[in-house]
Amino acid sequence: MTDTDTHLWKFQKELSSGTVSLVLLGVLARARAPMYGYQIAKKLEQTGGGVLSGKQSALYPVLRNLAAAELLESLVEPSVAGPPRRYYRITPLGRRVLREWSLAWIDTRDFVDSVLIE
Repeated sequence: MTDTDTHLWKFQKELSSGTVSLVLLGVLARARAPMYGYQIAKKLEQTGGGVLSGKQSALYPVLRNLAAAELLESLVEPSVAGPPRRYYRITPLGRRVLREWSLAWIDTRDFVDSVLIE
């Protein structure tokens, strides 16, 4: 691993820790039905171009934190194959927070773009 690889890894780790909650709320806001963790991870894998690939297990603590903050509801349902599954659905508060976070993201993205892109 080169020096730049180490810095890139650290930067990506810090960047993803701040965006995973936003992305999870976004996915669940667009879902037609509650989703369980593996479904969410697969959706992110399909749409994310590999940005969060290999980080599926990191989603579960974030989902639990969002549920504890009452931004998501969770319910456990039995599964015909395997252990019960925990499904997540965005709450009305979660939708309001998502709107605010989305605006903050856009402002941040626009600022960074204005500095980096000439």
